[in-house]
Amino acid sequence: MKLIMYVYLILMLVIMSCQKADENQPVTQNELIEKGEYLVTVAGCNDCHSPKKFTPEGPIPDGNLLLSGHPQKSELPPLDPESVGPGKWMLMNDHLTAFVGPWGMTFSANLTPDEQTGIGMWNEEHFINAMRSGKHMGKGRAILPPMPWFNLTHAKDEDLKAIFTYLKSLKPVKNLVPGPISPDKLGQM
Repeated sequence: MKLIMYVYLILMLVIMSCQKADENQPVTQNELIEKGEYLVTVAGCNDCHSPKKFTPEGPIPDGNLLLSGHPQKSELPPLDPESVGPGKWMLMNDHLTAFVGPWGMTFSANLTPDEQTGIGMWNEEHFINAMRSGKHMGKGRAILPPMPWFNLTHAKDEDLKAIFTYLKSLKPVKNLVPGPISPDKLGQM
């Protein structure tokens, strides 16, 4: 009986040490990309950052333009600025990439690694700081609604790094997204 207990104890120690060794293994680039893709998917990033294809079931993300932001050549319908504001409507366009509310008009950013129009010039620190501070590149203009950056302020660094690694793995899409329009300029559109 004692021998069985010793063998069982040794076996448990071996199993525990193997599990501990696996936990300390560095994560591969592919594992980071897979985790980032999973997090982007469950967080619904494509809902706003991907132009849509229109199907009988409704709009779905366009697989050729994933996370490329508001289409630069997309024409917006006329807007009555009196219809938006506190206690009034908040509106979005048909691609779910342009938004109007009390903050003005905002457009979903291009999150692909295109160097001129996306996050190609960003590094991991820029991305993490942006998600923690709500500022473009972590120090620029405010990230405006409806981007829920505040939900990511307490995300683990490893999760934000995985998201950034996935975004940098995407096909770059050249798509210059307009800057935000302040509420006082909405009437001039």
